[in-house]
Amino acid sequence: MEGLFSKLAGHQYISKIDLTKGYWQVPIAAKSRALTAFATPNGLYQFKVMPFGLVNAGASCARLMRKLLKGMNNVVSFVDDILVYTHTWEEHVRILVDLFERLRKANLTARPSKCSIAYSNMECLGHLVSGLGQRKPHPDKVGAIKDAPRPETKKQIRSFLGLIGFYRKFVPNFAVIASPLTDLTRKRQPTKISWGSCQERAFNALKENLISAPILKLPELNKAFILRSDASETGLGAVLLQEQEGVKLPIAYASRKLLPREQNYSVTEKECLALVWGIVKFHTYLFEREFVLETDHQPLIYLNKAKVANARLMRWALTLQPYRFRIEAIRGSENVGTDYLSRMCFAGGFFPINCIMLLL
Repeated sequence: MEGLFSKLAGHQYISKIDLTKGYWQVPIAAKSRALTAFATPNGLYQFKVMPFGLVNAGASCARLMRKLLKGMNNVVSFVDDILVYTHTWEEHVRILVDLFERLRKANLTARPSKCSIAYSNMECLGHLVSGLGQRKPHPDKVGAIKDAPRPETKKQIRSFLGLIGFYRKFVPNFAVIASPLTDLTRKRQPTKISWGSCQERAFNALKENLISAPILKLPELNKAFILRSDASETGLGAVLLQEQEGVKLPIAYASRKLLPREQNYSVTEKECLALVWGIVKFHTYLFEREFVLETDHQPLIYLNKAKVANARLMRWALTLQPYRFRIEAIRGSENVGTDYLSRMCFAGGFFPINCIMLLL
């Protein structure tokens, strides 16, 4: 899904083509139809087309889409939705004509009421996305979360966390805020939960953070990425950013709770863990690219001076070996904003992190 959003960035025209009951347009081979047979009071029936729920239905639909769209540029599919994105109107029309011709030859039909042609803003996978490079949660989904009642059982907590967790990239420190709720879902916790003021604050804070969530920038793969990481006593946080017109804008937030053993790490080890975890979390964007790491701590300098590196640091060094980045320091107060008052670069330029200077 993240890869799909990154492709839309910077394109003025976006169209969405929705296939009519997409799965039902995929025929089942005659020799395989018997495998779908089911009994009714009126006899035995079998499917001629692919029903929802088959274990390989999603893969079969994706294979059909790949075959249909083979050789087409600026076109991407997600299940039975097809997105077309272009910079110019002429190019957009040309691709749409080609796409509709391919659909006709494949005997596939689109549902006009669910199709959107040449929009600059588009509803896509529970988000509102803009070709100008922005995305935000869909208002209907946010409204459903806002009106969600207070959970009373462990199952209801899991449902709420699953619903709001879909938008966790919009909520800084999501894992830390949600920890009083996630703690209630542990195996040894009773089914009937004990709800206190701590859980109530977390429940309301998650809602409020999503309602006031920042608009995220769609990633542009031809521009440099900036990663900020930070650690607290209970969790790790990271935010991926890109600069636009001199302002650093967030692309996605990520966070997780510290494991009990990780809470015993030193401050420097926690900061290093946040660094490593943040880079691995955003591997898709950062691997084989030069990027900037901004931190309000100085773990690499500290480790560079250390005479002996323990096994944990050696493992982290090996994890970071394929990545290339430079480190820039920011003040702690700046680690939540997008503007910088001062900056100091620890490395003169980009460098491959070969067992990184951490072990020297």
